[in-house]
Amino acid sequence: MADKVLTNDEVEVLAQILYKAYKSQEPLEMSKFEAFDDDSAYRVQRRLMELKVKKLGGYKISLTSEETQKMFNSTEPLYGAQLDERFFRDQADLPFSMFMDPLVEVELVFTAKTDLAADDDFATLMEKTTVAPAVELPDCRFKEWFPTLPKNLVMADAAVGGAVVYGKEHDTTDFDFEELAEVSTQLFHDGEQVAEGESSEVLGNPLKSLHWLTEKLAETDQVVQQGQHVSTGTFLLPVPLKPGKWEAKFDHELGNVAFTVK
Repeated sequence: MADKVLTNDEVEVLAQILYKAYKSQEPLEMSKFEAFDDDSAYRVQRRLMELKVKKLGGYKISLTSEETQKMFNSTEPLYGAQLDERFFRDQADLPFSMFMDPLVEVELVFTAKTDLAADDDFATLMEKTTVAPAVELPDCRFKEWFPTLPKNLVMADAAVGGAVVYGKEHDTTDFDFEELAEVSTQLFHDGEQVAEGESSEVLGNPLKSLHWLTEKLAETDQVVQQGQHVSTGTFLLPVPLKPGKWEAKFDHELGNVAFTVK
């Protein structure tokens, strides 16, 4: 049986519930929500972002590996809009209180130097963007969400967006397309390595993830606009966020990115 299509009233109700949880930081019980289709989930997400009434900073992309797609019973990635105020520069100090149930992922962030289009090929996307090392901090409005939260609720909750910390930006054309698929990273907490991963986990190449987003947004007449950031998907399975000093180290001269959680 096909998943339910939400009415406009149902979209409004769910968006308001998520917005209230976002503002109050009171987590929701996932069992109280029924299944609904992907288009409805994105409608809820768009209404949720309208309720936040703040500048859109860009997007995050999730489920970019076969392993994470299987976890959430999906056959393609999904995206979430992110507020501008949730993108932070290298060496940021973040209060743990800004999160509800956060994780840590390591990614590449592309920033648009001009608007991106659905028909941009890989070479054009490289010319139109910068790329930076980054750590994404997924967070969620539902209790005990990872990895059991249904995909439709992940999508409705803006792809469980929390925050993104990104480092030095490079012209993407400084790298070969193949290089972007060969980036290795190590993640450290208080000087101890806690995870490692490869950019090939992101649809084989993070640039493919960015290309997927431009095509997906075009389905609803949206684009990645000049100045907006896109966190393209994790190199590794997430680990829980804890207070302390975090650092991700990247090869291929991409550099490192670090931040402190207090």
